Amino acid sequence: MKVVTTGRIHSWDLSTGVDGPGTRFVLFTSGCPLRCLYCANPDTWHMRGGREVTVDEVMAETEKYRGFVTTAGGGVTITGGEPLLQPAFTAELLRRCKEVGLHTALDTSGFLGERASDELLVDTDLVLLDIKSFDVRAYRKLTGGELAPTLNFATRLDSLGIAVWIRYVLVPGWTDDPEAVNGLARFVAGLGNVDRVDVLPFHKLGASKYEALGVPFPLRDNPVPEPALTERVREQFREHGLTAY
Repeated sequence: MKVVTTGRIHSWDLSTGVDGPGTRFVLFTSGCPLRCLYCANPDTWHMRGGREVTVDEVMAETEKYRGFVTTAGGGVTITGGEPLLQPAFTAELLRRCKEVGLHTALDTSGFLGERASDELLVDTDLVLLDIKSFDVRAYRKLTGGELAPTLNFATRLDSLGIAVWIRYVLVPGWTDDPEAVNGLARFVAGLGNVDRVDVLPFHKLGASKYEALGVPFPLRDNPVPEPALTERVREQFREHGLTAY
């Protein structure tokens, strides 16, 4: 009897440029162990908030766009929420995508990196690794989690030779400390598998979602970064020989 693998998802969408190379079919899984103060998708926090689907259902949806995303140099990105909260579901999706020739990307905080088997990672062409802060105390305050699992996962990805894009959300007063940025840049520059660093300016586009959920948006009154600050942080990464956008 065939075992049917299911998972809980929030939605799927198409995107260009921000979720990996080319045009991507992006699957948003439900559930996340972190509570980042700047999170733009609080509606993906809880597994119960998603809907249950089979891997076959997701693959049927990707098939509708396979020719288009392949021609556009893209593929499939699994994001969330946190995809590694559902490792069996995520692993089978990645395997099935590779079987039909689709480029695969996994967007993760790395906090649950130990749940990613080597087999899961073999089917992953690219990891979009969100490193929230390089300051241990700031990381804990910002996310409610610990930094070490993410750094350990980054080192493991390097040892496996899996391509990585680092994602760093720039939040004034939280992640703009020059010393912490330089520390992260040194760490990332010591890895041999990082293709680029994306410095993503904090925004408040998810504020309405908090209102709809009846949940306070912790950084509602926090300023967004000025372009000069964003460029300063990007330049700090570039000074360590990294490609930063």
